[in-house]
Amino acid sequence: MPPLQSNQPAMADVGRVGSLDLRYRRDGSRTILASSRCSTPWHFFPPAYLDDSGCAVTSLVNPSGGFVAGDHLSIHAALEEGAHVMMTTPSANRVYRSLGEESKQSVSLSVAPGAVIEWFPEVTIPFAGSRFVQTMAVMLAKGATALIWDSLASGRVARGERWAFTSLRNEIDLTLASGARLLERYHVRPEQEPHGFGLISAYDYVASFFVVSEALDPDRWPALRDTIVGILDSFGSDLLGGVTEPPVPGLAVKLVSRSPEALVMVQERVWEATRREVLGLARPALRHY
Repeated sequence: MPPLQSNQPAMADVGRVGSLDLRYRRDGSRTILASSRCSTPWHFFPPAYLDDSGCAVTSLVNPSGGFVAGDHLSIHAALEEGAHVMMTTPSANRVYRSLGEESKQSVSLSVAPGAVIEWFPEVTIPFAGSRFVQTMAVMLAKGATALIWDSLASGRVARGERWAFTSLRNEIDLTLASGARLLERYHVRPEQEPHGFGLISAYDYVASFFVVSEALDPDRWPALRDTIVGILDSFGSDLLGGVTEPPVPGLAVKLVSRSPEALVMVQERVWEATRREVLGLARPALRHY
């Protein structure tokens, strides 16, 4: 009998390499999708217009249902001068169990002068035993604006999976034309923390919200900061959060929540307050099915 063949090369090829490339430009009163290209598993719906601001609301779709071991998925969006784009997902981002390979997602957003990017995906849910790496790089030209939301569940809470994933690495990097940066980076490995994560262990959801804009009068940031602090404080023991002023013109919000309902409510209220103060617009009514 011939010797058994090793399955290591096949295992190394597990997963998908998919990319999504989008370019937007202003066309009269609306932002339009000027060009697009995607490869499996990425798809997207044509931009929707939920108000009269001309903002192109784009829903990014991964019909496979989530990230599996070995996936290497990327998203790149370029916004030309004056464009306004809001990106979201129709459902939670699920990260499935892995026996060794990480699943990875990289996001690159290029925002031209006077353009606005709003990034509001649904929560990421890392299943027990999963390994996930996510990186986001946002390059902001002078006068550009970014509203970036990122949220993480401790696991499939309803199944009793709390902080049972193997590894999760996350990085969000916002860089201005001047070179000033706002950087968040963390690496969580629950099995290497036998005593838990201290205060955070009592909560099931973690979220970050960053708003950066050189277009807003610096004197208006304190009022928005105080408004967001009031919103966070109104949730009582269900939610804990804080607001800081980073080394770029804007605000950084960090919070933890005990329930998904509180997470959704605080996102909506903080987004509404920020959008009105920074953009002079109401929050769009997203409809996820």
